[in-house]
Amino acid sequence: MNYDDCNAAGGMTAYNWEADPRRLAFQFARYKFVAKMLEGRLRVLELGCADGQGAKIVRQHVSSLDAVDIDPAAIGHARRLASTRWTINYFCADVLATDFRGYDAVYALDLFEHMPDEAGLLARMSAAAPVAIIGTPSAQSQLFASEISRREHVNCVDKAGLRRRMEEHWTHVFAFGMNDETLHTGFDPMCHYLLAIGCR
Repeated sequence: MNYDDCNAAGGMTAYNWEADPRRLAFQFARYKFVAKMLEGRLRVLELGCADGQGAKIVRQHVSSLDAVDIDPAAIGHARRLASTRWTINYFCADVLATDFRGYDAVYALDLFEHMPDEAGLLARMSAAAPVAIIGTPSAQSQLFASEISRREHVNCVDKAGLRRRMEEHWTHVFAFGMNDETLHTGFDPMCHYLLAIGCR
């Protein structure tokens, strides 16, 4: 995916709606998983929110939500498309250079695979909240990824690898998978997308 194209289209959601509408079903299913896992939490943080449209699904189930992205254009789209009913505080920040604390839960979907400094990301998430959810394409999925995805996905892992990394920061880690919109608990290498919950 070309981020210049996304910004020209009016944000990632608008771009996907035109380029590949099915992709939105996959993305929003991931957000619904997060929403149900964090249901009832008072203060939640999303890292890497892009244009913020998926965040609205989470906001339906939590009391408050802050959503962060490093891209000012993405945050601009998020604010322009913001809901008056499902209020979200969108702001631009570098997740590796910002001290996030005092949240009940933190999540990041489709961010981990872009982060060469995974240790820094996990440390920031751990400091932010006792509960974390990470969603990322699996290492195995990269065989089928586009050239742009393979170039930008610098940190793909398998399910066991994601679990091990999260166990350095959270006492209990529960790892799942997802294929398209369907939760996957079968043979790990056949899982396209990973979801892991860390708790302490």
